[in-house]
Amino acid sequence: MADRAHILVVDDEPEIRETLEEYLGMQGFAVTTAGDGAALRRAVAAAPVDLVLLDLNMPGEDGLSLTRFLRAETRAGVILVTAAGTTIDRIVGLEMGADDYLPKPFDMRELLARVRSVLRRLAAAGTAAAPAAEGTPRVAFGRCRLDLAAQRLFAEDGAEIPLTAMEFDLLKAFAQHPRQVLSRDRLLDIAHNRDWDPFDRSIDVRVTRLRRKIEADPAKPQVIKTVRGSGYMYVPDGEE
Repeated sequence: MADRAHILVVDDEPEIRETLEEYLGMQGFAVTTAGDGAALRRAVAAAPVDLVLLDLNMPGEDGLSLTRFLRAETRAGVILVTAAGTTIDRIVGLEMGADDYLPKPFDMRELLARVRSVLRRLAAAGTAAAPAAEGTPRVAFGRCRLDLAAQRLFAEDGAEIPLTAMEFDLLKAFAQHPRQVLSRDRLLDIAHNRDWDPFDRSIDVRVTRLRRKIEADPAKPQVIKTVRGSGYMYVPDGEE
């Protein structure tokens, strides 16, 4: 990631776009703005983007559809900007791979903290990491293998499985604590150092997404198991 991160602000309200462009620019970021989905797509095609601040409720193509597009076509981080009372949309957005969310109205200092937190996680997760070297140790997660050095997840056939920065953080936390019951609070401590202040049960959303990627039968998980009332436990491949 470049020293001067490129942030794309997507909102249909011109005043919000202008305010965020000025504020983030003063914080040292390169900022581009877009008023709708078409403008977002043009901006992404024109130059690499490190992070997208994306309004959920816009006329035309909404933020959920655009989150799906960004996850499929880019490695940019995504922070959803949501109106009050859209909890279901936030959950769906996280399930689609958004990195964080911020409710309106928001304090600019909180916005900056979340932007920096996501950018740090993206940098740590190596979103532009080089291919793993031959012989690099990999941790088994069911049929998949996690390369901790390259910070990438691979399927049985060697194909890379896309991960968000937060998903990698969770897998790494499980890999470092096999056969240990980890509560949701403990996972936040290990994986995110409390930089991220998630809404309730968001860890569950992340685990559900990971199970879809690594479990033979996500409905009957054998790799990342639920310990009722306590949290989750990673069971290395082939163990009971």
